[in-house]
Amino acid sequence: MLDQGAPSHDGGPSAPQSSGIGMRLMRRKPVERLVAEGGQGEGGTLRRSLGLWQLTMISIGATLGTGIFVVLGEAVPKAGPAVTLSFVIAGLTALFSALSYAELAGTIPVSGSSYSYAYATMGELIAWVCGWCLMLEYGVSVAAVAVGWGEYLNELLDGTIGVTLPAALSAPPGDGGVFNAPALIVVMLAMAFLLGGARESARANTVMVLVKIGALVLFCAIGVQGFRSGNYENFMPLGMAGVSAAGATLFFSYIGFDAASTAGEEAKNAQRDLPRAILLSLAIITALYVLVAAVAVGAKPWRQFTDSEATLAQIMREVTGQSFWGTLLAFCAVIAIASVVLTVLYGQTRILFAMSRDGLVPKVFARVSPRTGTPRANTLIVSLFCGVLAAAVPLGQLADATSIGTLFAFALVNVAVVVLRRSRPDMPRSFRVPLSPLLPAVGFGFCLWMMGSLSTVTWVVFGVWMAVGLVFYFLYGYRRSRLAAPAPSEAK
Repeated sequence: MLDQGAPSHDGGPSAPQSSGIGMRLMRRKPVERLVAEGGQGEGGTLRRSLGLWQLTMISIGATLGTGIFVVLGEAVPKAGPAVTLSFVIAGLTALFSALSYAELAGTIPVSGSSYSYAYATMGELIAWVCGWCLMLEYGVSVAAVAVGWGEYLNELLDGTIGVTLPAALSAPPGDGGVFNAPALIVVMLAMAFLLGGARESARANTVMVLVKIGALVLFCAIGVQGFRSGNYENFMPLGMAGVSAAGATLFFSYIGFDAASTAGEEAKNAQRDLPRAILLSLAIITALYVLVAAVAVGAKPWRQFTDSEATLAQIMREVTGQSFWGTLLAFCAVIAIASVVLTVLYGQTRILFAMSRDGLVPKVFARVSPRTGTPRANTLIVSLFCGVLAAAVPLGQLADATSIGTLFAFALVNVAVVVLRRSRPDMPRSFRVPLSPLLPAVGFGFCLWMMGSLSTVTWVVFGVWMAVGLVFYFLYGYRRSRLAAPAPSEAK
C-alpha cells in the first residue's frame, strides 16, 4: 500500500486525515488516478460515444448564441463601432486560454475540465475554488442564456401569430416582470434531452448548431445591404476604456468553448479529439462574431442600439422593411439559444459529476443510470436550480457574474499548464502550447485585465459567491474528500 504520508507519484501529497490542515489543502490528485477513474460513477458508468464532430458541435453549441444574438445590444453602447475590436480582444483572451485548455484536455481527458486540471497541479483548495467558479460559469450562464431566449420567443410569436407573452410572465423581477416562464421552459426542454443520453443530446445539438450558423450567415447576407460606411466614423467614441468594458461584457459570448473538455469521459478518443475540438470551435466562433458585429454596426448607427435582447432581428426588419426576415431570424435564434442551454447544462452536470466522485459535493451528483449512462439525479437537480434562477434574475447581472467566474477559472488553467509542464515533463501530450510559458502567462494577464474591467458590483457578487463556496468546502468537502483515503487499487 502507498505510504499515506508520502507524496504521490506525480509530486502531489495524498495526505491522510491526521495530516496538518496545510498539507490537506495542498494535496494533489495523481493524474493517473484521475484518468483511471474516468467514467466511473455511483451505480454505473458514462458511455464513450462522442467523436470529433460531436465534440466540436458541443463547444460551438455552448458558445455561439446569446453573445451575438442577445448581448451585442448591451455592448455596442459601451464601445461604439469599436465593438468589433472588443470582440477581437475578447477572442484573443479566449484563445490564449484555449491553448492551455487544449493541452490539458489532451493530457488529462476527464469530465472535470479546469477543476480536475487544478486538482492535479495546484491542490485541493485551489481545485475547489476553480470548481466553484465553474458552477458560476456554467450554472449561472444557463440561466442567463435562458433569459434571452424569452425575448426572441416573443419576437417569433409577434411575427407569426401577432401576440406576445405578457411582461409579467416573460421577464424576471427587476425587468418589469414577475416570473420568466419561457426561461424556465427552455431549461426543462434541455433537461429532457440530456436525460435521454449523451449521444442523443449531441445529435439534437448538431442540428441546432447548423441552424444557428445558417441564421448568422443569412443575417450578414441581408444586413450588408443596409451597410453605411458613415456609421464607422468616430470609430472609438468612448476610448479604449469603452472597448475594454465592452470586451469584458462580450467575453460572456466566448464562454463555452471549453465545453468539449467536460465531455472527456464520454469521448471515443479524448486525447486526440478534445484539443482539436476546442481550437476548431473557437476559430469558427470568433470569425462569425466579428463578421456579424461588423455588419450590425454598419447597418445601424451605434447610438441607436438599445439594450433590447433581440437586436439582430430588429436590424433585419429595419434593413428590409419587412417583418418576415426578422421573424425568420427570431425563429433561428430560438433554436440557437436552446442549443446553448442544452450544451452548457450538460457541461455543468459533468463538472459536478467529477466533484462528487472526489467527495467534495454530495454523492447524488455522481449517480449514473445504468440504462441511459447519464447522471439523472444530477441533471434533474441542476436543471431545476438553473430554471428557477433564470425565471427570477435579470440577464445583465447574470452575464457579468458569469464572466468574472469564467475569467478566474481560465486564469487558473493558464497557471496549471505551466505547473504540469514543470512537475510532469515526461507525460505524453497530444497537443502542446507553443512558446510556453510565455503564452500561458499572456493568457493569465489578459484574464486579470478583463476582470479588472468589470464593475464593482460584479466584484462584490463574486466575493460573496467565493465566500459561500469556501464555507461549504470547509463544512463539507474538506471533511469528506476521498483523496484522504488511498485509491482502491492502492489499498490492495
